[in-house]
Amino acid sequence: MDVTQLLRSWQHGDADALERLLPVVYDHLHRLAHARRRGEHAGQTLQTTALVHEAYLRLVDGSHVPWQNRAHFFALCARLMRRILIDRARARRSEKRGGDVRHVQFQDWLGAQPANDAEILAVDEALTRLSAIDPRKSKVVELRYFGGLTVEEAAAVLGISPETIRRDFNVAKRWLRHELRSTASEAGS
Repeated sequence: MDVTQLLRSWQHGDADALERLLPVVYDHLHRLAHARRRGEHAGQTLQTTALVHEAYLRLVDGSHVPWQNRAHFFALCARLMRRILIDRARARRSEKRGGDVRHVQFQDWLGAQPANDAEILAVDEALTRLSAIDPRKSKVVELRYFGGLTVEEAAAVLGISPETIRRDFNVAKRWLRHELRSTASEAGS
């Protein structure tokens, strides 16, 4: 049974569908979580498996989601993982109350999850600003980077052409690079 069918069965009250879904999606979720954590500092306390499990538990609690397809499922999982990492970064940062500002370059960040809490929060804040200006471009970054979706999968989720996804992603990357440089310059002044 494919992911979309299992999601729809779960949505329509088949509790067993959820149990059958986990083994089908677990490896992909684990790879996604590993990619989000790659490059983090050694003191990071949240392991890849724990990130997958926490995202999955939050997902189960939100079982009222009107599932569209496999890509929609993984996009939501990516958003949950992003929220979990950001929430943990904010919590650790509030405990420390340190300035610890660091210059973040988006092109470096594209290959790995930001290495420390300040970077995670800077990228999240930049994405939030982008969302206020152009929600679709922000969503494209979230789907492609955090969700690990292909151009075609992201296009299917958003209902737009693959070429529009490519164009939006390129524009968003340039905008985010500029924002992160500007924020780093202001922090250094």
